[in-house]
Amino acid sequence: MLRTKKMDVAKGSGPRGGMVYPKPDGESDLRAVKDRIKKQLKIPGFKRCPKTPKPSTSNAVENPPPKEVVLSFMDHLSQKALAEASKHLISLEEQLFTQKSAQTEGGSPTRSGEEEDKLHADYQTLLVQLWMAVHDSFSPAPSREHLEVLRGAVIAVMQQEEQDRQWEDRPDGLSPPEWRPLRCRSTHNSLLQMMVESRLRNATVQQDIEGADNLSTDMKREVCKVGKCLKKDLLVVVRDVKDCYPQDLDICNLYARMYHRTFSTQLTELARSGLDVDDCTYLLFWINDYYPNTILQDKELKMNINSESMGSLVPEEDQAVLEEQYLAHKEDKVITWFNEALKNEVKDWQKGNMPEIIDGYCFCPLAIDIIQVINCAVKECKSILGNKSKGQRILSKLESFLISYKHSLDEFMKGRRDNTQAILKANLVSIKQIRDFIIGEDDSMSEEIKAKCLLTLTSLKDCGYGYFIGPMQEELKVQYKRLWTHDWLTGSQNILENILETLYKNLENFTDLKPVCREELLGRLHTDVMVEYVKRMMKRKIKLRNSEQQENAARLLSEDNRKLNSFFIEEWGSKESWLSEILPKLAEVLRLQDPGSIQLEIVTLAVDHPDLRTSHVSALLSLKTNLSAADTRTIKESLEENRLSLTTANDMPPFFSKVPVKWIIKIM
Repeated sequence: MLRTKKMDVAKGSGPRGGMVYPKPDGESDLRAVKDRIKKQLKIPGFKRCPKTPKPSTSNAVENPPPKEVVLSFMDHLSQKALAEASKHLISLEEQLFTQKSAQTEGGSPTRSGEEEDKLHADYQTLLVQLWMAVHDSFSPAPSREHLEVLRGAVIAVMQQEEQDRQWEDRPDGLSPPEWRPLRCRSTHNSLLQMMVESRLRNATVQQDIEGADNLSTDMKREVCKVGKCLKKDLLVVVRDVKDCYPQDLDICNLYARMYHRTFSTQLTELARSGLDVDDCTYLLFWINDYYPNTILQDKELKMNINSESMGSLVPEEDQAVLEEQYLAHKEDKVITWFNEALKNEVKDWQKGNMPEIIDGYCFCPLAIDIIQVINCAVKECKSILGNKSKGQRILSKLESFLISYKHSLDEFMKGRRDNTQAILKANLVSIKQIRDFIIGEDDSMSEEIKAKCLLTLTSLKDCGYGYFIGPMQEELKVQYKRLWTHDWLTGSQNILENILETLYKNLENFTDLKPVCREELLGRLHTDVMVEYVKRMMKRKIKLRNSEQQENAARLLSEDNRKLNSFFIEEWGSKESWLSEILPKLAEVLRLQDPGSIQLEIVTLAVDHPDLRTSHVSALLSLKTNLSAADTRTIKESLEENRLSLTTANDMPPFFSKVPVKWIIKIM
């Protein structure tokens, strides 16, 4: 049996007496181990080689070549040539144990265990030097000399790994040294993990991390210091340490995974510690934004580290708790901001204050306030939660705000104060701005929320424009009744001209309404006037008994269409140009006398306006009293038979559905 001496440096407890680096508890333990190791090492200097006596000048013999100096293990260590020191020990190991095997097989007595013990002690000394070199990887300013030592240490680790494999592949009868396998690579990785844990743990007490000490809470300072220490260390790895390792070790990703796991453990503990909303928000910001998008996306780190394989910093269930806490708080804040903005506006309305005038138009700041709140909430949600979609829950509060907005505006309009019209003009602009904003939101607002908000806004618009158009239509009601009467047919009175004059006087009051809203007001008014005109036509107050009367009515219809177009489109800028095509088509039905041609014109009208009903056709044809009942029935039946096959590519808004017509029942 081999004799084993008690060594001053502790041996590991692994299989076959393999040595492992003692696991320190914190940076202080690492420093203590390092200091103890230094005291144990007694590395002698070089021994001087004996001087070769100078040859006698009297002899003519040539000088022999100088002998090659063979460096010992300790000589290599003194020069910090760790790879050469490792190679030297492996060579001694091969000689010693090959010789030992030969002696055992030959029956000769085995050698003394002193050489084996000495070699074992040298290995322990080597390992201490290796781990010291690795431990100094993050020295404040790694010098070229230190990096060379680290490179030699890494080579030595790989040499010892190869020697472990060599012993594993040898015949079973050949016993390996008691220290084999050394498992240097495993010990190396364990040391790296301890270094990472120690550095991130000690980062919390450092005072020189930029920006951290200015943060408001201990938790924020801790997260900031640890996170920035992580980035700083990884940059040292990719800039300096990486070149000391072979590519197959993938040292950058090895370090990155260790730092990620350690940082994750620390943040998970914080997440479970019961944070207030402020700290919760800051932690989510690091988890979802700053760490993945700023640290891992650093140009140098991105080139060397596979960040996609890292995963989340905090387990999904813990992150869900944090996000719920943040969203609940943010919902309350958004609702408060919405209500405060509306409350301030309503106070101004009720005080009788007039709206602000900007560029000559009435202006209300409510939409700007609301949109700003939404934009800030969406932007913050994207940063804090990682994507905009998680903020849809907050944006759902916009619907309840718009309902409150409509209720407040409805109540205000009932008062009919001196400032009501001006306030409504300003709010129509706000409604338009909010509507445009919602329509333009593509990814942050769900289609369901968007549809509900737009429905409420449409109701708001209808109330606002209805407030202005309603009184105008009421004023015109008497004049509308004179359309399509005997006076209209004879042209004895300027009925349409009077209607347009009344409209002109009313529209002059809207020069302070912003053009985009005035355009919509005109479009609605233009449509309403056309609907009233056609409705009066289909009241059938007059009968066109012959072709002359029908042609005269068709002519008057065309002239009225020209006047309406001139007023609304040319003079006031209405964009509803499609309305100008309706009266000429109705006039053509009146003018035609051939039943087949009338039938074709009716079908064409139905193609352009799918909302044309049989009741409309009956009312229109009843004006032509010279058209037989059989022809009328044939035309209507033809329309119904062909309605399903009628297709149209135009996108005209509905018109005839707004024209109510009473059914005509005739007994044939």
